[in-house]
Amino acid sequence: MAAILSEDLIVEILTWVPVKSLMRFRCVSKSWNSLIFHPAFVKLHLQHQRASKNTHLLLRCRRDSMLNLSDEFIGPCSIHGLLENPSSTVDDACHQLHPGYFFIGSCNGLVSLLYHSRSLVRHGSIEYRVRFWNPATRIMSLNLSHLTFHSSQDHDPGFGFGYDDLSDTYKVVLLLLDIKTNNWEVRVHCLGDTDTCWRNTVTVTCPDFPLWGGRDGKLVSGTLNWLAVRWETDTVNQLVIFSYDLNMETYKYLLLPGGLSEHADNPSLGVLKGCLCLYHGQEQVRTRFVVWLMREFGVENSWTPWLNMSFELVQLFPPWQLLAAPLCMFENDDVMLLANYPRSQYIFYNRRDNRIVRTEDFNDKVPLFSHDDYVQSLVLPYRN
Repeated sequence: MAAILSEDLIVEILTWVPVKSLMRFRCVSKSWNSLIFHPAFVKLHLQHQRASKNTHLLLRCRRDSMLNLSDEFIGPCSIHGLLENPSSTVDDACHQLHPGYFFIGSCNGLVSLLYHSRSLVRHGSIEYRVRFWNPATRIMSLNLSHLTFHSSQDHDPGFGFGYDDLSDTYKVVLLLLDIKTNNWEVRVHCLGDTDTCWRNTVTVTCPDFPLWGGRDGKLVSGTLNWLAVRWETDTVNQLVIFSYDLNMETYKYLLLPGGLSEHADNPSLGVLKGCLCLYHGQEQVRTRFVVWLMREFGVENSWTPWLNMSFELVQLFPPWQLLAAPLCMFENDDVMLLANYPRSQYIFYNRRDNRIVRTEDFNDKVPLFSHDDYVQSLVLPYRN
C-alpha cells in the first residue's frame, strides 16, 4: 500500500523545490496555489534557497553596438554557466528592458527598476518612476511609484534597493541634489507604500558628499554604499564611502583602505562573496589591477588587499587606460574578471598560481560593471 505523506511533510518538501517548478505546481490544486504565495511559505522557501550555495548572479548588459548604447539587458546567470561558457550564458539569460527603464538593484530575488525620461522634465522638476519585478516568477508590479523633485540634470541621482529586516520592508533609496536648497536628500520608498509616498529621511548639506563614479549603491549587511567626496575643509577633500543603514535610516562615512595608493585610478565599489570590495587600476603603471576586500563590514581595519594582478598576463599594455571589474569568485578562490578596453574579454584568473587560466571575448552583449548576488524566490513585487 502506497504511503501517504502528511501535509506538513509535503509543505516542507515544497519549500526546497525550485521556483520554476513551483510555478507549474500552482495548477495542481487551489490549496497548492494558495500555499505557494502564502507569506509564511515564501519566507521559508527564501531561507532554504539562501542556505544553499549561491549559484547565480544577476548581470546587467548592453548591446555591443554604437547604434544601441542605450539598450539595457538584465537577467540571472548561472555561475557554472559563466565558468563553462560565459558569452552564451549571458546571451541566453539576459533580456532587454523596456525603453527608459534602468536597473536600481536587486535583493532576495526582487529587482527594482527606475524610469526616467526627458519628457518627464518640466519647469526645473524631474519625475522618477519605480517598478518592482521578480524575474523568476515573471511577475511585475502594476503601478509605478512617482517622485517629482526639483533637481539638476547635471547631477544624476544615486540609487539603491535593499531589505529592512526589522520592519520586513523592501526599500528603494534615491540620493537627490535639490537645486532649490543645494542640499543632498535621501528619499525612501517602501514596497507597499502609496504610489506618491517618498519620505525624506536624511538631508546632507552640500557640498558634503557629491557622488563619485557609479550611481548604484552596493548592498552589504543591510546598508547601501556609494563612493563619495567629503570636504573636510574649504580646500581639502577626501574620497570616502557614504553608507546608508536601511534599518535605522541613518548614514555614516567609512574610510577607504589605509594602504590605498594615491595613484589609484578609477576606483569603484563592488561586492564579492557578500563582502564590500574596492577595485581600481594603478595609475603609475596602468597595467595593474587591484582589489581590496572589507572582510568585516563597517570595520575599517578589516580592509585586506585581495588581488594585485598585472594585465601583462593578458597582453594589455599602455598607453591605454584599462577598465576592468571583478565579476565573481569561485569556490576555489579563482576569480572571473571583466575587461572592456582596449579589448572586451572575460578573464579567468588563478589567484594561487598568479596566472590566467583562459580568456574569452564577449559576444554582442557586453556586461556592464555591475552585478548582484541573485537567489530565486517567490517574493511578490507588491504587498500580498
